[in-house]
Amino acid sequence: MLKPNNTAFVLVDVQGRLATLMHDKQSLFSNLQKLIKSLQILGVPIIWLEQMPQAIGTTSMVLASLLPKQQPIVKSSFSAWANNEFVDAVKASGAKSILVAGIEAHVCVYQTATDLFDNGFDVEVIADAVSSRSSANKHIALTKMQQYGLKLSSTEMALFELMGNAESKAFKQIIKIIK
Repeated sequence: MLKPNNTAFVLVDVQGRLATLMHDKQSLFSNLQKLIKSLQILGVPIIWLEQMPQAIGTTSMVLASLLPKQQPIVKSSFSAWANNEFVDAVKASGAKSILVAGIEAHVCVYQTATDLFDNGFDVEVIADAVSSRSSANKHIALTKMQQYGLKLSSTEMALFELMGNAESKAFKQIIKIIK
């Protein structure tokens, strides 16, 4: 079970024009916003990634504006695990469980998530908060990740698991975000 005190969230490369080309982008952006806002309430560390922003563009403003006190970790490798700053951030978070969401499911999300798994983390990919330009690539990526041993979850499932009960202040705030 996910617990706020040992979970971190990795936001992968939701950038520039590429982000506007994603399959079912309205749902993707809606779920990413819900995740970021809710995870902030729960105190879950957010590790924010950008793939070569000088070439692709920066993170979509609707998401970047939710992270005003943070800076993204810039990378050139498809897997963030090849980036020392990312590895240090993951280790510094103290997390054993890592939630992963973003784009593209079949490239950077897949490679980052599998490398995290290979390095001993319990990885859950938020299936309704990842996308690719084609639905086929997203589907293949999710299938392959699950076959690899990664867990799949949804935005609401992960958030309710992290909250644990309906009597907390966090629940009252988060339910307004997800409804």
